[in-house]
Amino acid sequence: MRVRKATHLAMTLLVAAGMGVCGGAAHAQSSAKAKSSGTKPGAKSRHTKSTRPTSRGAVGQKAPEPARISEIQAALARNGSFSGSPNGKWDDSTVSAMKKFQEANGLNPTGKLDAKTLQKLGLGSQTAGLAPPTPPVSSSSADSSAGKPATHK
Repeated sequence: MRVRKATHLAMTLLVAAGMGVCGGAAHAQSSAKAKSSGTKPGAKSRHTKSTRPTSRGAVGQKAPEPARISEIQAALARNGSFSGSPNGKWDDSTVSAMKKFQEANGLNPTGKLDAKTLQKLGLGSQTAGLAPPTPPVSSSSADSSAGKPATHK
């Protein structure tokens, strides 16, 4: 029993010593950083925004390619919402034609592309916007079940 208490005490002291060393090192680093920047230790530093470009990609939907815009304009023209010939530019006439089409089809008339609008135009996925995405079927699970005979009870 005494050995267990001694071991426990020794472990506690080692952990405490380790925390003290780490804490001291962190304090020493912050003090050195503060001295080099001219601020007091423990004071909050003011961060300025970097002028370097970030490596993150752009957030949000990307604009469609001109060929895709022409395809959408042609579909809007077939419907009668767009007058003129497709030019591949998402201009004011395309936005107003899109709003007109969306309103005529019971969609939210934003003038922006979405899955339901593309479906109504005949240019979208048959499942987009209808249900949550399903994971792809793995070929290994399909192959392994194909070789086994079906059992009926």
